[in-house]
Amino acid sequence: MEKTDLLARRRALLGPNVPIFYDDPVHVVRGEGVWLWDADGRRYLDCYNNVPHVGHCHPRVTEAICRQAGILNTHTRYLHEAILDYAERLTAKFGHDLSQVIMVCTGSEANDIALRMAQAATGKTGIIATDNTYHGNTLAVSQLSARRPPIGGYPPNVRLVPAPDSMAPLGGSLAAQPDAFAANVARAIGELEAAGHGFAGLMLCPIFANEGLPETGAGFLDPTVEVIREAGGLILCDEVQPGFGRVGSHWWGHEWLGFAPDVVTLGKPMGNGHPVGAVVARPDVMAAFREAFGYFNTFGGNPVSCAAALATLDVIEEEGLVENARDVGGYTVSLMRELSHPLIADVRGGGLFFGIELMRDGRPATEDARRIVEGMRERGVLMGRIGRAQHILKLRPPMPFSRENADLAVGTLAEVLAGVPA
Repeated sequence: MEKTDLLARRRALLGPNVPIFYDDPVHVVRGEGVWLWDADGRRYLDCYNNVPHVGHCHPRVTEAICRQAGILNTHTRYLHEAILDYAERLTAKFGHDLSQVIMVCTGSEANDIALRMAQAATGKTGIIATDNTYHGNTLAVSQLSARRPPIGGYPPNVRLVPAPDSMAPLGGSLAAQPDAFAANVARAIGELEAAGHGFAGLMLCPIFANEGLPETGAGFLDPTVEVIREAGGLILCDEVQPGFGRVGSHWWGHEWLGFAPDVVTLGKPMGNGHPVGAVVARPDVMAAFREAFGYFNTFGGNPVSCAAALATLDVIEEEGLVENARDVGGYTVSLMRELSHPLIADVRGGGLFFGIELMRDGRPATEDARRIVEGMRERGVLMGRIGRAQHILKLRPPMPFSRENADLAVGTLAEVLAGVPA
């Protein structure tokens, strides 16, 4: 079927403004490892998707799903061992007494629960996030998103604080940024307390992925953690993007940043594309939530989802994918820093997550970034954009990404950049 016909069917059946990648969308029909194929048989190097965390259609994961689907699939009001086996395997990867789990289907659901956990544990309702973030699609978490403000305005119990930034750091310098970020959080806490909402928690991605992957590092959040602890609030850590070893040096982004969260949320990569998510919390936080809310998720923690998640853990461990992220990530950043073009203002990366910030005449080069992403797609490499102005090139490939793949991706980017006016 022609793309124009597919797009027309989408509009007719799914409604207007359904998000889609690229001006000339890719009609994908097959995936394997780090590769996707379109309906014309063209192969694309996938440098964007963290959903197929261990690679598209990994045989170990697909076999586990098929095997379990042929035996049993039900919900957790019946007893089955798979959810317990997975919870034991998962929590063994955490410290800080993060030892109990709620399994859900999406990161949005997980983040929604995390917000309610903070409110149940503190008895207060005030929530803080950054002013350039995204944590999902439920009513509660969508009200933290800065890109599409809620109809009627932000709720009175929500405060958005300025996000860290590499090119325009808070406080005027990278050295001053940790204290400046903490000061803004303290100010927001004061406003919430004065308004009678009180302060329940701060939700953040530990690598500030949607904020543009700014330069932070170990210790950045220490002043903020001190402020939050003094106020009696919780730290809600969204690990949907950095989790499961993507940062290379650690299994989790909060380990890399060096702080102890009260609640961790997980999503996309957890089941390698199968809809699995989770909330991991301390027992006292979990108990407060369980007492306050009669929560049940029909599909969360079903045996097929648990089989997918267990197989994904097996592959990460047995194929050494965390170590691969560290090795190939470092190699890829070094290649990117050799790129030469006046638009390139900064190159950042950690593990298999990279950002190249583009500026033109001192301003975000949004249109240039869009054209580069489209040019990469035309040459068979898929990537995206992030940042407040969507001017930061985003590369976040599946974890089996190799040095050879990096050579192809960065080499293609060099070709595209060569055709972009200075």
